[in-house]
Amino acid sequence: MEKLIVGILFLSVLSGSVAQTDMKGKAFIFPQESSTAYVSLIPKVRKSLQNFTLCIKAFTDLTRPYSIFSYSTRTKDNEILLFVEKRGEYMLYVGNSGVSFKAPTNLPDPVRICVNWESGSGIAEFWLNGKAFGRKGLKKGYVVGGDAKIILGQEQDSFGGKFDVKQSFVGEIWDVSLWNYVVPIKEVHDSCNNGNIINWQALIHEDRGYVVTKPKLWT
Repeated sequence: MEKLIVGILFLSVLSGSVAQTDMKGKAFIFPQESSTAYVSLIPKVRKSLQNFTLCIKAFTDLTRPYSIFSYSTRTKDNEILLFVEKRGEYMLYVGNSGVSFKAPTNLPDPVRICVNWESGSGIAEFWLNGKAFGRKGLKKGYVVGGDAKIILGQEQDSFGGKFDVKQSFVGEIWDVSLWNYVVPIKEVHDSCNNGNIINWQALIHEDRGYVVTKPKLWT
């Protein structure tokens, strides 16, 4: 896998499309509604997941539904999906099955979302801005596929595409990390940028369409 990543980075030099970047202190800005603007994240390791922890920070003033994090495989478009149905109602999908967490916020404040999921118990745990909002059962015994397209800014209705402009994200996203194990949320506060699958401080990514990288406004 290390050889594959090296190969990808070598090709990026030739094409200028894929880059590995230390994104600490930076954010991706999605300035307007679009069906073409997104950031594709390339995982450091491609392997199936029996557990995971996902953390992400975001700001938006949208009141319609939108996608925050979309992880799709060839067999499941919503292999992992973090989606907002409406203000204060967050959906977590694993293997195309979803549960909702109601966590009202004073929009348009920025939010810090962390979710844990473990296959053995099927328990999904949701945290918003450091506060727990319960645990629910989801896809007990399931294994998340490892050969995935990971997209910020759009919701995948097919592998790597079929985007709906009315589900697109408008705003800013930063400090994205994904681990292939359950990280205690209190520990995440001390290491929020160094996931072993997606690492914000060594982020391999490809930007498409109208996406801008700028210093982040919030901590």
